[in-house]
Formats: sequence, structure tokens, C-alpha cells
Amino acid sequence: MRDLKHLIYFEKLLETTNNELIQQAKAEGKLAIGYTCFHMPEVILNVDRCFPVRLRAPNTGSMDIATYYMSNYTCEYCRALLERAFEGGLNFLDGLAAVDACAQMNRLAENIEIQKLVDKDKFFVTHADIPYKVEPFTIKHYTIQMRNRVLNVLKDTYGVDTSDEALRGAVDLHNQVCGIISEIGELRKADNPVITGYEFHIINLVSYACPKYLLLDKLRETLEELKTREPDPTPRFRARVELIGSEIDDPELTKLIEEAGALVVADRYCFGSTPGREVISLNDTEEVLTQICRHYLEVSECPRYISNEKVAQRRKTVDALAREFKADGIIFEQIKFCDYWGFERALAAYIQEKEYDHPVLSIDRPYMTRASGQLRTRVQAFVESLEIKKINKLKEVV
Repeated sequence: MRDLKHLIYFEKLLETTNNELIQQAKAEGKLAIGYTCFHMPEVILNVDRCFPVRLRAPNTGSMDIATYYMSNYTCEYCRALLERAFEGGLNFLDGLAAVDACAQMNRLAENIEIQKLVDKDKFFVTHADIPYKVEPFTIKHYTIQMRNRVLNVLKDTYGVDTSDEALRGAVDLHNQVCGIISEIGELRKADNPVITGYEFHIINLVSYACPKYLLLDKLRETLEELKTREPDPTPRFRARVELIGSEIDDPELTKLIEEAGALVVADRYCFGSTPGREVISLNDTEEVLTQICRHYLEVSECPRYISNEKVAQRRKTVDALAREFKADGIIFEQIKFCDYWGFERALAAYIQEKEYDHPVLSIDRPYMTRASGQLRTRVQAFVESLEIKKINKLKEVV
């Protein structure tokens, strides 16, 4: 297929956390607010002159200092971010919006705060409590937390406008981006898609890692380009897979899977497109913040939620996506030492295979996967098994 016009530019933006669009926004007087978890609604960090930055640590090497403070049995994502903070790589931030959802991310935020790893007078670290169920009283609690621990902190520290009108403006920008990403995602349903999983991963990830208002035009242009893009006459992939699991901010994992012969046609991982890129519908009767918080609690598929209805929701979503995007199999992945996905992956993979009849590959992986020959071999073997299943089905038909 013809190369996408902006793909190399998007890839370059992802080479560093403090990319050129963040630097441009900062030069315009905007405030960069970092966050690490889906439970911190990115849309409220886009209010007024703020913009959200989904924190990453690209090109991570040694994590020795972070390991000293957090031990080598903690999530590599958290340790990579802490190492980057020690290196001074997060000094562009004006604040860090953390949530009490994961103990390991709590330790990350506490280290940044207590050790004063971001050297700015007004830099703040705030923590918000996140409920475990979706009920009217938990939505109220979550809303109060977001108001007191986030919006009021922004208002008191930097004079940010946190009114309903300002929040509606943030939702409007968010919805424009989500609408584009969702429309691009629909193109993956085709038998011979005009976009690869790697390309989609890049496009979606930049929408989390860059100021949205500076990215919007290029995203629109990319969507229009894809509408007229011609796919390869003969698909070069041997199978279609759905990718499920913990956070992936390194597109090299998707590239590794696709180089092994499996086209990633759907995703359900932290900061992926499902959930994450749904349009937020607002009514005119309720407080805007309440509606935002309800949306995030309802669409979240984090394994932190262990209520029966959320467990069922996660299983149904995985099955529905696999069928909707015509996936031949499912890859469940878990970043090493992720507590929640550690127990979710094993059971969910078993359920999808035994109860929903989906071929499944279940893996754990390091934060950076580009050099993992063992992982590549396992994916290649999985692709071959999917091909064998296809051949056997054809024999049964004949």
C-alpha cells in the first residue's frame, strides 16, 4: 500500500515524551498535565488552557535507579516512568494527575512527589480515589474526587477555568478526535483493510500523547487519505487477530505481531481505542462533570473491577470485537508484574477458548518488546495453528 502521508511524522512524535507538539503548546502558554491511568479522564485535563499527556517512556534502557526504589517485581511501565523522571525527562510537566487504582502507579506518583523529581514551583501531584463498582453513589463519589482532587487543584494552582462551559469545550474537542479515530477503526473490518494494525496503533497513540488541538488537522487529513487508499491486491497477512490486555505504548509490539503474519484488526487494551475513543454524549440537564465521570466508569473494562456485571461485560466485549472484526484468534497480553492483568489474563483466555470457541494465545511481556525473539516465535507458531484450523475447516466443508 502507498505510505500514509503523516505516518513518519506521527512516529517521530512518539520517539520522545516531550515531543515537538508538546513543546509548541507549552510555548503558547498551555499547561501539560501528565496522567498514567484510564481512570483519570483525559477529557477533564483538556479544560481551558490545559492539555493531557499520556505518559510514556520510549526507548527505555536501564531501570536500575527505579528498581532500587520500587523493586524488580513491580510493573516495568511504572519503573520506566520513574527512571525517566530521575533522568529529568518529565520536567516539562506542570502537574501529575494520579489515581489510587493501582498500588504500583501509586508508588510511582509518590516517588515523583516526595523526591521532587520535577523541579517547578507550581508543579503538583494529586491523587484521586477510584470506586470498584458502578452505582449511583460511586458515580457521585468519583465526581466529587475529580472535582476536588483535579479540577479544583487546577483552578487554585493555575487559575484554570473549570466551569461547565469550559468542560463542554473540552468534550467537544475530545469528541472530534474520537470520531476520527473511530471512523478510521471501522476501516479495519474490511476483508482486506486499507490500514494495518501498526498504522492504527501509531495514529491512536499520538492522539493520547500530543495536544489534540495541534493534531486535529493531520488526523482529519489521514482519514480522508485512507478513504481513497488502495489496499494491496493480495493480503500479505496469514491471519487476523484481536489484541487484548494491559497497556501498550510501544507500537513495536504490534509491529512484531504483524511481522509474524497476524494482522491486528481490533484492540482492547489500556489506552487503546476500545474503550477510550468513544464519543461522550452530553445532555443539558445534568452537571457536565457528572456525565463525564459516569461515561468513564461505564465504558471502562479494567480488570480492577471484579463485580459480576463488569466481569461479564469484559468477556462479552472481547467476544463481540472478535466476531465484528472477523478475527481468527485472540492474543491476550500482560505486561510483566501487572497485578490486575496477572489474574485476568489466565481466566479470561481460558473462558474465551472454552466458552466462546476462540483460538487464544496468552503471553506476558516486558515493557519494551522489540528484541523479544521468544515472543516472535510464539506468535509465529500461533499464526501457523490458525492456518491449520482454517485448512481443517475447509476439509470439513468438502
